[in-house]
Amino acid sequence: QVHLVESGGGLVQAGGSLRLSCAASGRTFSMYAMGWFRQAPGKEREFVVGISRSGGRPYYADPVKGRFTISRDNAKNTVYLQMNSLKPEDTGVYYCAAAQTMTGAVFTEPRHYDYWGQGTQVTVSS
Repeated sequence: QVHLVESGGGLVQAGGSLRLSCAASGRTFSMYAMGWFRQAPGKEREFVVGISRSGGRPYYADPVKGRFTISRDNAKNTVYLQMNSLKPEDTGVYYCAAAQTMTGAVFTEPRHYDYWGQGTQVTVSS
């Protein structure tokens, strides 16, 4: 069982930055690939970025490439999402998710993830 808690969301002007954190419970954090998803009002949840168990092989959705950076600290059971050059279309609830895996894979589909956080709101004003 993994319990995920996101933090760091808020209101920011376009062009600004935010850093999201996702703290995980448990001692097996390094057994999970991690991902960030977001959901805007009236839209489906969409993949943002994923990272492998070791922290290598990050994979970004096209809309965030070059602006967002994912990282993880397995010693702290935490994954981070640094978001720069934010745009109004980045607005939504951001969720972190954990996918238990024995490989170095990165997952983009929600169905591959076993645990989800409660989400943190990110609002980017124009």
